[in-house]
Amino acid sequence: GNLKITVNNNNAIVIKEKPQGKSITGRVTDEFNEPIPGVNVLVKGTKKGAMTSFDGDYSILNVSPKDTLQFSFIGMKTVLVPVNNKNVINAILREDAAVLEETVITAFGGRQKKGSVIASIETIRPGELQVPSSNLTTALAGRISGLISYQRSGEPGADNANFFVRGVTSFSYAAGPLILIDGVESTTRELSAMQPDDIDTFSIMKDAAATAVYGARGGNGVINVTTKTGVEGKLKVSIRSEQSFSMSTDQISLADPITYMKLNNEATLARDPFANRTYSLEKIEKTERGDNPYVYPATDWYKLLFRDQIRNTRTNFSLSGGSPKVTYYLGGTFNIDNGNIKVDRQNDFNNNISLKNFGLRSNVGLKLTKSTKATIRFTGNFRDYNGPLVSGSDVYDMVLRADPVAFTPSFKPEHSSSPRNHILFGNDPNENYLNPYAETVKGFRESTYTQMKTQIVINQDLNSITEGLTAKFLFSTDRTSSFDARRQYEPFYYYVAPGSYDAAKDSFFLTAKNPERGVEFLDYNASDAPEVNISNYYEAVLNYNRRFEDKHDITGMLVATRSSFDAPATDLITSLSQRNVGFAGRLAYGLHDKYLAEVNFGYNGSERFAKNNRWGFFPSAGLGYVISKEQFWEDSFLGKVFPTMKLRATYGLSGTDAIGDKADRFFYLSNIDLNDGFRGYSWGEFGASRSNGTSTFRYPNTNITWETSTKMNLAIETSIFNKFRVVAEYYTEKRENILMARSTIPVTFGLLETPTANVGKANGHGFEGTLEYKETWRNGLWLSLRGNFTYAVSEFEFFEDVDRSETPWLDRKGLSTTQTLGYIAERLFIDQNDVNNSPIQTFDPNYGPGDIKYRDINNDGQISFDDQVPIGNPTRPEIIYGFGFSMGYKGFDLSTFFQGLANESFFIDSNKIQPFVR
Repeated sequence: GNLKITVNNNNAIVIKEKPQGKSITGRVTDEFNEPIPGVNVLVKGTKKGAMTSFDGDYSILNVSPKDTLQFSFIGMKTVLVPVNNKNVINAILREDAAVLEETVITAFGGRQKKGSVIASIETIRPGELQVPSSNLTTALAGRISGLISYQRSGEPGADNANFFVRGVTSFSYAAGPLILIDGVESTTRELSAMQPDDIDTFSIMKDAAATAVYGARGGNGVINVTTKTGVEGKLKVSIRSEQSFSMSTDQISLADPITYMKLNNEATLARDPFANRTYSLEKIEKTERGDNPYVYPATDWYKLLFRDQIRNTRTNFSLSGGSPKVTYYLGGTFNIDNGNIKVDRQNDFNNNISLKNFGLRSNVGLKLTKSTKATIRFTGNFRDYNGPLVSGSDVYDMVLRADPVAFTPSFKPEHSSSPRNHILFGNDPNENYLNPYAETVKGFRESTYTQMKTQIVINQDLNSITEGLTAKFLFSTDRTSSFDARRQYEPFYYYVAPGSYDAAKDSFFLTAKNPERGVEFLDYNASDAPEVNISNYYEAVLNYNRRFEDKHDITGMLVATRSSFDAPATDLITSLSQRNVGFAGRLAYGLHDKYLAEVNFGYNGSERFAKNNRWGFFPSAGLGYVISKEQFWEDSFLGKVFPTMKLRATYGLSGTDAIGDKADRFFYLSNIDLNDGFRGYSWGEFGASRSNGTSTFRYPNTNITWETSTKMNLAIETSIFNKFRVVAEYYTEKRENILMARSTIPVTFGLLETPTANVGKANGHGFEGTLEYKETWRNGLWLSLRGNFTYAVSEFEFFEDVDRSETPWLDRKGLSTTQTLGYIAERLFIDQNDVNNSPIQTFDPNYGPGDIKYRDINNDGQISFDDQVPIGNPTRPEIIYGFGFSMGYKGFDLSTFFQGLANESFFIDSNKIQPFVR
């Protein structure tokens, strides 16, 4: 109790008074009875309070029965409990969906309220990533501003989308963002195999303040994904099964066989009026009339080899639950994606594309002590592929190149004079034409890919040292393996024997084209060598997060990382482990949740550079101002229209050591072959004695260093009438030290290999915007609308090249880093006289009448590389937009999303191009 001291006649009298209040203790848990550490427990209206321990326990002294306790935590609904006569007050906090959407995952697993975030980090709900596809990367385009994504192929196994954060300013081999899954660097293949059901958070980090702590790995932005963990409570089972149908989005229209023959004849006569027609009038007439299709074939190769529609299957299930000591989340996925190649029933094997994916994810949480928690994650991905010997796109290319009237795909067995146990494939008697049907069905390829990843995370509460201090240790090991096998036979080809066709009997006999080379059985063909990759990752993090006097927020972080990677070796260099070491730190300060500041740094070491350049330092800083918390704003008309308004700005440096070619390891070492037989010499009688020579593939360069990116980001976040949320950002990026081959060194210098140096420079800038609208009615009906827009431009500032003073249209400076060059097509050649009186096309020795005539830009009498010009808009912006809405009634959710990609046209109007004007 309290002691009261009074003085009477020089005597001190100590009186023990009764306490003015009582002590309150209790425990704070979530709705699944899981303790919540770090909950703020305050006596409402005062600064008196406490914070829950690792076990969710708290204690407050001198509390009056008239007081009310206030329990608050990020992402949870605030709870108020009157004290009355209670001595023990337990509280249950439940998730607040509105607040959770304002919670942001930051670097190395940190979590911040969105209102205090200065960096450019955007988060998307996992539910918005659910699309009718087994590949997660196909769901990214248009859903997050700043993420530019496009898909080049829909073929199962080759349908990964390419994606970039805020465009491409680097022209090194690694232009894509760093992908983190549960804090560990991962591949695009691993990301593509993830299921939205297993994802807890999905965000991208775009500016220097968000990525600088990743140092050498964050120069191109970061995609950060965390997976679900179990919660204490009863077993929960979730099952989702889908059946989907897909078809080709587009198909090139080809000329029908009759038109094909007529146009071919016209082209032949245009080249030489006295030449014989390729196809006789009789063949054209009888083919058009539909005479014997084996003698007068008219093949629709696409219809023969491809199906119009295919069916795919996706199944996902999860189990979660736990006790106060152990929680678990178990997820499984099984997907089957099929190709659209028709299966030939004449073979006893399936050569259509079939991609089977099975994934297993296990996240187990263990409470080791009152202050120590452990998480063990296990992930297994297993992929089995079956398909043709070549890719599906190769089959499509063969269809486009095949002659529709030269031969039939195959003959029936009765057309042969003797029994055959093989398919009678058609071909031309004089030429070895490509038969797409034979190439597709003559065999199949099987491949497997296996990934096993294990991760152990230890979280330690260090409140015993000082309040708000925690530590984390992470270890992850990853093993991947793959191999394939090809089995095929050599097709037997046949053709209609010349003069054997009897029109009256409509009969003919066949002649074998390759009777000695064909085989009737499957044989093993050469396959790619099996591949095994091993990677290990270590991470130690020290975090500090504390609020003083209910107005000062201080957050600090120190991180140390180390990674290693081993792959199959082909020489001494590739047999050495690839290793990287890094340190990072962050310090943030907030005053009254209104004035925000932070500084970050990354300090990384790379094996690729010499000692003088081995370590790179990448700092960044940011400021934020929540102007809507100012009294003058709240009392003004602006405060009513814009209830929240935050301004933020960041500036900093990030970098990458992924420069040059992926195979380049140690730029500061030379690469010399001391036993090169191609550079040897012989001597003695008849050259009987011989010694190999020396070749140089790379000269040592100790000056090669990091590619750096200086980034600035200016942003404004606001809400309008508490209904609309608007985020607008403007950014700039200056990329320097891009590794390039030196083109200014003359051949007469005598070097065997062209040196490289950090001389390239590029700039980028752009604008991003996000608009959201939310409305909820009392009857349980709710509506959410959202849209985003991205505009990104990049250009070369310096590009190592030869002197372009005489060909200024080829000067790369000012052009987009993804700019494509091409020739200007003026028209088609009319006849041979037109060909003879036009500039020589050096790249095509067989051109003639009917071919494309290109413009001679430099007027030197020939069409060569110097006559290429930028195609379309030389600055060619990347524009991505997306629109979506969700609506529902209580638990019912109906969502859809529209996305788009806009870019400059690749078609050239030769009348508008002015290559000499910049």
